[in-house]
Amino acid sequence: MNLKRLWQTLNYFEVIPLISILKRPTTNYQLQTMGLILVTGATGGVGKRVVETLLKANYRVRVLVRDGQKAREMFSDRVEIWEGDLTIAETLNPKLLQDVSAVICCTGVKVRPVEGDTPTREKYYQGIKFYLPEVVDSPEMVEYKGMKNLMQVIKPHLRSDERLLFDFTNPNQDVKEFWGAVDDVVMGGVSESQIRLVRDRAIFSGNVSTANNGGFASVRTRNFSTPLDLSAYKGISLRLQGDGKRYKFIMRCEGKWDGIAYCYSFDTIYNFSQTIDIPFSELIPVVRAKTVPEAGVFDSSKIYSLQLMLSKFEYDGALNPRFAPGIFGLEVETIKAYGKQINTPQFILISSAGVTRPGRPGIDLEKEPPAVRLNDQLGGILTWKLAGEEVVRNSGLLYTIIRPCALTEKPGDKGLIFDQGDNIKGQVSREAIAQLCLQVLNNPEAVNKTFEVKETEEIAPKLDYSLGNLKID
Repeated sequence: MNLKRLWQTLNYFEVIPLISILKRPTTNYQLQTMGLILVTGATGGVGKRVVETLLKANYRVRVLVRDGQKAREMFSDRVEIWEGDLTIAETLNPKLLQDVSAVICCTGVKVRPVEGDTPTREKYYQGIKFYLPEVVDSPEMVEYKGMKNLMQVIKPHLRSDERLLFDFTNPNQDVKEFWGAVDDVVMGGVSESQIRLVRDRAIFSGNVSTANNGGFASVRTRNFSTPLDLSAYKGISLRLQGDGKRYKFIMRCEGKWDGIAYCYSFDTIYNFSQTIDIPFSELIPVVRAKTVPEAGVFDSSKIYSLQLMLSKFEYDGALNPRFAPGIFGLEVETIKAYGKQINTPQFILISSAGVTRPGRPGIDLEKEPPAVRLNDQLGGILTWKLAGEEVVRNSGLLYTIIRPCALTEKPGDKGLIFDQGDNIKGQVSREAIAQLCLQVLNNPEAVNKTFEVKETEEIAPKLDYSLGNLKID
C-alpha cells in the first residue's frame, strides 16, 4: 500500500479531524447563488448599483453596455463585459444569453440638464435645484425599439430552468483546489488519477489498474461548507467529452467520508461532446458498489459532495461492461442543475412612475413631476417607456416591472411604499431600487406584476418587500 498517497488523500478531504484542523486548506470555493444575471444599462445610476448589489450577494454578473472601457474602469474583472447597443439589433449576439437565468434591464434614454449643472451633477440628482432637462438619444429608439430588439434575442435563449454549479470553461484556482483524487489506494490498489484545468475544461485522467484487487479512480469535491439545496430541480446535467468508457457520477446527502453514495452510470462516445442528464429519481444508493435499497431516495435538499469515477465494478458484483485497465480521460466543461420549475421573474424592467399620466383625463400638470409636465418636450419619454413595458408584458416571459418615483442619491434606508395605478408621487433612492431588484429575483409574489414605489420619511431597520397584495397585470 502506498501510505504516502493514502495519507495525502485522507488529509486533503479532512478525514482525520485533528490533522485537518491543523492543516486546513485555505480555499473556500463558493457555489453561485443562482445562474448568471444579465444587467443592461449597467453603467447608469441604477445599473451600477444593481451590479454591486448582485456581486455582494455572490451572483455572477454579465453586463451589456455601449462603452466597454467605462465598464472596465467601473467593475474591473468582477463581471463579464459585452459591448452592444439595444438600438442596433446586429450588435446583440445570441451568445449574450448563454447560461443567463434572469435579466435586469436598467437601460433608459439619457436625460441631462440643458445648462447650469455641476461637474458631478449633484444638484440635478438630489433635486436641490431644478434645471431644464433635455434628452440625449431618441426615446422611441431606446425605450421602445431597443426593448423590442432585446426581447428578440432574449426569448429564444434565456434559460431560467438551470443553475450553473461548476463552469470549467471559465475557472478560477479555487475550483481546482476544491476537487481532489480518491483512488483505490484507499483500498490497497495502485490506480492514479488527477483533475487538471486545460483548454477551458476540467480533465479527469489517469491510469486505472486492477493490481492488488484495485480497479477504480475518481475525483471528488470536498464537502460543501453549507449543503447544496437543489430540491427545486430535477437533476444534474454534465457537458463533457469522453473516451468511450463507462463512468459513474456520484453524490452524497450526508457528510460522512465513506457513507451512502448515490450513483448514476453513463456511457461516453470517443472524442464526441455529449450532454448527460442525470435525474435525481434514477440515482442508486450504494455503499462501495453494493446497493442499499433501504437507504431510500436521494435527498436533493442537502447535497454534500460530487464525484466522478471510473470503476471496473458496476453494482452488486457485476462488472462494468466498458471497463479496461490503463490510461483514461474524461473532459468536463460544465456541471449544472436542470429542470427547475420557473416561478420567479425572468425579466425585471426598471421603468418610471408617471408613464400613464401624459394625456390622462383629469390630470393637473402643475401638480405633476417634471417628467410628466415635459413629456412632449422630452420626445415623449414616458410614452415610449410605457410602450416598452407593453413589449415586456407581451413577451411570454415571467416579468416584473418596477416604476420608481423620482430617483435620488440618498442612502436606501427608508421604508418603501408600493402601489399600482400610477398615482403616487415622491422620491426613492437608487440604492433602494437596487436592493429591490435583488429581492424580486427570487420572489414568486413579484411575477407578472407592475408597481410603483416610493420612500417613506422614516428610516426602516428592515425593509418590507412583500408584494403579495399587488394585482397581476
